[in-house]
Amino acid sequence: MITIDFLPQTAFTFMLVFSRLAAMIMLMPALGEASIPAQVRLMLALLLSFVMMPLVAGSYGAIPATVPGLVFIVCSEIAVGLFIGTAARLIMSALHVAGNIIAAQMSLSFAMNVDPSQGQQGVLIANFLSLLGVTLIFATNLDHVLIAAMRDSYELFKPGEPIPVGDFLAMAVKMVSGSFRLGLQLAAPFLVFGLIFYLGIGILSRLMPQIQIFFIAMPANIALGFILLLLLLGALMTWFLQGFEQYISMFVG
Repeated sequence: MITIDFLPQTAFTFMLVFSRLAAMIMLMPALGEASIPAQVRLMLALLLSFVMMPLVAGSYGAIPATVPGLVFIVCSEIAVGLFIGTAARLIMSALHVAGNIIAAQMSLSFAMNVDPSQGQQGVLIANFLSLLGVTLIFATNLDHVLIAAMRDSYELFKPGEPIPVGDFLAMAVKMVSGSFRLGLQLAAPFLVFGLIFYLGIGILSRLMPQIQIFFIAMPANIALGFILLLLLLGALMTWFLQGFEQYISMFVG
């Protein structure tokens, strides 16, 4: 006799898998950009949940007998998804740090437009680097590493176990500091360029105080900055992709 007793357990497992993966996708770079319609991200989360459920179904136990138990495990799955998604999103902020520093050294801090990845105003150089970073993540198949991190998150954070708040906080601090450090490393050549350029302008203004150095230096600063960006862009993005893969790999077994 055919029964359908398996349906409640299957629906319960799918709900938990979807809770974790949807929370990740809504925050992850490349897969969860604000420029991607919410409906598309929802469909991607559903598709990945269907694919991932047979692989991770064994990680979940039986349906909790009480409502508080059910609420706890659902909230735990959402919290894990939000943490991993936020950690991955923090790595992308390295490009915003680098872009803002580069724009400041090129005197383009006030050149702003809408950042499609953030949905708000941003510095032009930072927006360009952010969009280029997302494009290169797909071009180099690093989005596969993000999907692998979703699967291996079940080995790092097993369902039903207490949330490791201490580990979460330590990892968040490491991600924030690492992202800021990576942004400074990307912008280091422009910091040196700005130091040398403004030092030269200062000496020149002392030698020829009757000349309005500012009006001469501004176009030269922008032109030289763009030339330097053109020469270093490939190396900068390669360095970023290596750092991105390194940090995301911490979630991959």
